[in-house]
This record gives sequence, C-alpha cells and structure tokens, in this order.
Amino acid sequence: MAVRKVFIDGEAGTTGLLIRERLEGRRDISLVTIAPERRKDPAARAEALAAADLAVLCLPDDAAREAVAIADALPGGGPRILDASTAHRVAPGWVYGFPELSSDQEQAVRSARRVSNPGCYPTGAIALLRPLVDAGLLPPDHPVTINAVSGYSGGGKAMISAYEGGTAPAFELYALGLEHKHLPEIVAYSGLARPPIFVPSVGNFRQGMLVSIPLHLDLLPGAPKPADLEAALAARYAGKTWVRVVPTAGQARLEPEALNGTNVLELRVFGNEARRQAVLVARLDNLGKGASGAAVQNLALMLGLSESEAALAA
Repeated sequence: MAVRKVFIDGEAGTTGLLIRERLEGRRDISLVTIAPERRKDPAARAEALAAADLAVLCLPDDAAREAVAIADALPGGGPRILDASTAHRVAPGWVYGFPELSSDQEQAVRSARRVSNPGCYPTGAIALLRPLVDAGLLPPDHPVTINAVSGYSGGGKAMISAYEGGTAPAFELYALGLEHKHLPEIVAYSGLARPPIFVPSVGNFRQGMLVSIPLHLDLLPGAPKPADLEAALAARYAGKTWVRVVPTAGQARLEPEALNGTNVLELRVFGNEARRQAVLVARLDNLGKGASGAAVQNLALMLGLSESEAALAA
C-alpha cells in the first residue's frame, strides 16, 4: 500500500487539529510535521512542503498566500495544495472543493493541483441553491435571503474563549454590514447573479449549523410546489455519500447539533402549500462537512484514497 505524505500547515488551529485527528489513524497517510517553535519559519515550511505529496493550509488568508508562494517556488511547483482559508475560494486556477457541486466537480477535485476548501455557511447555501438554479426553478436574479446559525467553534480562538469562559451572549447576529467574507463564494458557485442578503448568527453551542432560505413559491417560474424543489435536490444528490435529501414528513422543529462529528450534509424542504411558501434548510457540522471533514474528503479524492465514514468521521 502506497503511503502518501501530508503536511498540515497551521495544524495548531481548530480546523488543523481536527484534520490531524482524522488522519492520524490512517495507514495510507504519513504526516509531515514541524517543531512548534519553527512553525512560522519560512525555511522550515519550505522543507515540509518539499517533503509532502499534499499540503493542507489551515492559515489566515495572508499566510495561506505566502505558503502557496513558497510552494510555487519549489521544484515542480511543490506539492498539491488544499487551502482551507478564504484566500483562494474564487481565485483563478483553483478548483472549488465541493465535489457534489455538479456532475464533473468530483473529477475536477481529483485531478486538481490547487483546491480551495469551501466555507461552512456556503456549503449549506450552495448545496440548496445551485440545483434549483440549474433546474430553472430559481432565477439567478431572484432576491434571496440566507439566514444561518453556527456553533461558536467557527469563530476563532477569541470567540471560543468568550463562550467557554461564560462572557459571550447566548445568541447574536453578526456581519450586519452585509459584507460577510463568504458572500463571494456563495455568489460564484450558487448560480445566483444577484448577491443574496446573508444574515449569519452564532449560538451558545460548540458546533453544528443550520442554513435556511425562505421562498415565496408564487414568485418563482411556474409556481412550483415544495415537492418540486425537493425533487430537484434529490435528483442532484442521488447516490452521493455525504449529501442527503431528507423528507420533512410533518417535522416542525430542527436542531443544529445532530450531525456533529460527521461529514454528512442534510437538506430539507419545509413547505406550506396553502400559503405558497417554502423554507430550504441545510444542516451540517460546521467543523465537519463545513471544514475538517470536507478537507479530508477532498484530500482523499486528490490522493486517490478511501472516503469511508470511518476515515472522515471525528
């Protein structure tokens, strides 16, 4: 069995630590590491990049760009790179790491040298919107609102410390300037031509996420029924391991933590036919399919390795 060498640049952060946990038990991967005191040393990073078959960047955007520049200067352009930052998600020459995006996206990830790992909120939003736009059920210029709530683990060290230290509020809206950093990739890969209004929020729970999109059905082409929207989603994701369309079957509540520790993304269409309204909902672990789980899924595709639940679960 061939063993592939993987370097996690930024392994001390939340995403990097969870990727490392998912990889440590695999016999088909060997981790390239740097001594803690040398993690910011460009020479040490260049050595690690040169030794790796693939590098995962779990860094701030500027540091991720720096790592790519170091790799580009190595013989042969250095290792293949999977970037978990926002630095390259809409950059030319980078493949977007949502394999379920379209029929040819998985193969694009498999063959790419540079892959950008999606953001957590965009994973849910794009998964809901893109199939409906492609099916002609949702016009690209339709005014869309995306509401979402995440566990505090996606907010970085300061937010995690505030919540775990008991100084943060129970719930809060944020990014109310309507310029969230995830908007460019949502627009780029959802098929929308009009930027949506995106209202994220954070709750007092560590991880888990709900992304919801309300729709007035009588404003959509052909006045579709909720079942039509569900059918379009089901057709897109038929046979996909990690994205599942779940019938609502009279369900009236949904909590965000049920998929924690997995790489699963669940999609639902809640509808009221009498009122001609629907709400699309995605549920995922913001640290799973929304970050580390997706990274390991993409890494496995890029290196031709197993994508089993055991391999991707926390």
